[in-house]
Amino acid sequence: MATKAEIIAKAKAAILDFDEEAAEEVANESLKAGIDPAELIQDGFTAAMTEVGDQFEAGTLFLPHVIAASEAMSAGVKVLTPALEKMGSESQNRGTVLICTIEGDIHTIGKDIVATMLKIAGFKVVDLGRDIAIKDIVSKTSEVKPNVVATSALMTTTMVNQMQVEEQLKEAGLRAGVKTMVGGAPVTQDWANKIGADIYAENAADAVTKLKALF
Repeated sequence: MATKAEIIAKAKAAILDFDEEAAEEVANESLKAGIDPAELIQDGFTAAMTEVGDQFEAGTLFLPHVIAASEAMSAGVKVLTPALEKMGSESQNRGTVLICTIEGDIHTIGKDIVATMLKIAGFKVVDLGRDIAIKDIVSKTSEVKPNVVATSALMTTTMVNQMQVEEQLKEAGLRAGVKTMVGGAPVTQDWANKIGADIYAENAADAVTKLKALF
């Protein structure tokens, strides 16, 4: 049987090879080996996605690569989700987070990592996906009644839609009942302050820390 370090290395390689099948296989292998699924995600899948993100920033990988890596990670996480949910239900439920990448933006890498890390931390996560219309965020907020509405914007041109979320939640009479969290490469604390968002998350670990402190 492979060691824990070997299995985690395989998980990393699956993402860097954009291989959904390999990601599923290593996820199943890790469950059989009794490896903590949170550890496999953080040290294997997420570590690889961070590398993919760095290469994308450097211009050595392109958007199709990022999407392919993200899909491979999703395939692996899907296998681990039942075990993660069992862990989450055994730990306290910290609250519900509605999360998405904002309208006009097809990037998912950061949002996917944040969603996964929040699940591991015991939050219930409702992930709407990418390029989500503001009206759909508002209607889903009304339906799900989350504690937090979190949006990711990866381009300066789509950041303005985070301001629209604030305004349309207010118009719908929903803003007072939720906290809002914003993140993404061009997003800053100043921007969060300017639009009236409650929380700015610099990265996935920061998002978890700030939401844990909130609840």
